[in-house]
Amino acid sequence: MTASEPSTERPAEPWGSAFDWIEKNVGGRIVSYERQPRWRPAFYVEFEKDNGEIIPLYIRGARTEIETSDVTLHYEMRVLQQLEADGIPVPHIYGYVPEPAAIVMERSPGRGNLGTAESEEERVAVLNQYIDILARTHSLDIAPYQELGMDLPSGEKELGLCDLPRWEANYRKAKSRPEPIIEFCLGWLKRNIPEGRSQVTFLSADSGQFVYENSQLTALVDLELACLGDPAADLGGMLGRDLSEPLGDLPRAFKRYFELRGETIPTSVIDFHTVRFNLYTPMAIAPVIAHATPDVDLVQYLGWYWVWSRACLEVLAHGMGLELDTIDLPEAKPSRFTPGHDNLTKRLKRAASGDDFAAYEMDAAYRCAEYLRRAERFGGEFEQNDLDEISALLGRSFETWFDADAALEDFIESASPESDADLIRLLHRRTLRHEALLQPVLRELEGASIQHMDN
Repeated sequence: MTASEPSTERPAEPWGSAFDWIEKNVGGRIVSYERQPRWRPAFYVEFEKDNGEIIPLYIRGARTEIETSDVTLHYEMRVLQQLEADGIPVPHIYGYVPEPAAIVMERSPGRGNLGTAESEEERVAVLNQYIDILARTHSLDIAPYQELGMDLPSGEKELGLCDLPRWEANYRKAKSRPEPIIEFCLGWLKRNIPEGRSQVTFLSADSGQFVYENSQLTALVDLELACLGDPAADLGGMLGRDLSEPLGDLPRAFKRYFELRGETIPTSVIDFHTVRFNLYTPMAIAPVIAHATPDVDLVQYLGWYWVWSRACLEVLAHGMGLELDTIDLPEAKPSRFTPGHDNLTKRLKRAASGDDFAAYEMDAAYRCAEYLRRAERFGGEFEQNDLDEISALLGRSFETWFDADAALEDFIESASPESDADLIRLLHRRTLRHEALLQPVLRELEGASIQHMDN
């Protein structure tokens, strides 16, 4: 979806007050703006400075569904300022709105997502530029970033786990239901910390995010998770980013990175960090989808949850040489309620046309209705498949998914590594079933597959 038509009217509160703050503190007036149709509040703004110069701004708000988003947003602003001081191409910062929290930054020319590149030549050229800049960030003096509050890892365990303990603490604080996939992957990570690693560099962490125009990378973006750690972590982050925004041939790009840095990173280390960082998506999303509020684009979040969970398991399986199963969509079982699901889905799809933010919200409702329509047809059998497989593994039957998942979690906690293969296959089949329910509305995530380094 593109942005809406530009508006000259003040947005509703609290953003009207935010615009007042921007005009007063940046110095000038907002000529027009467009709300970016996405899950976090953001605006494209045409701004006329007091001297008459027109500059494009981007207003990046805090994510409303994450309690600490305003804290990470202010942190991101300071990281961007330091990177600019270090000569890294990032958007220039004009200010920080305290309430509602938002960064006022330059709108760097171009767009994100190399999947929309006009040619393979453009994609290769921009990816090469990103790799060159990434290598530069890994050579930066880390002292200024420590002063921003970044922790310096000490020892192989801290270097390997990176900021996983913080993510796990937030996940456990908000956890309200069994999460066997997350618990299995957490256990695997803690048992398989890479050995022999010692180098610490600046990390983008959520790497592979930038904007480009006419085959030129113009800025790195989305640095809210930046930290210090093993440079292998940024390569793992790129493999995760590639799931939703195809970057191109990453094994080739990583070879370029190794040549620039003068060393090769073992595939097993990159795989570890791919699993670690990809796991953050379901860990952060689990409490959101368990108690989805009306402002949550539920299907988008479910897609992220299941696709990134599957990616973690597929990286583990590939490293083990484990062959995974496929699934078939069961025969649909319509009920007396099926016409109601069909009617709602069609009405919402018809109402979701257009490019403005209201159409985006209607489209989110349509996607949810389509997901529920398929869950009504196929979900019962899929749930039974899951219960049957857990019962076969644990040797006892269960009446509800909650009881089965709780028992599976208990088993995972005490299981030996010899059970890994069986658990990976079982949990992977679960992800495939849930993706099948979401399939017509997965959009950019449909068919997403993690790249492997030895392909």
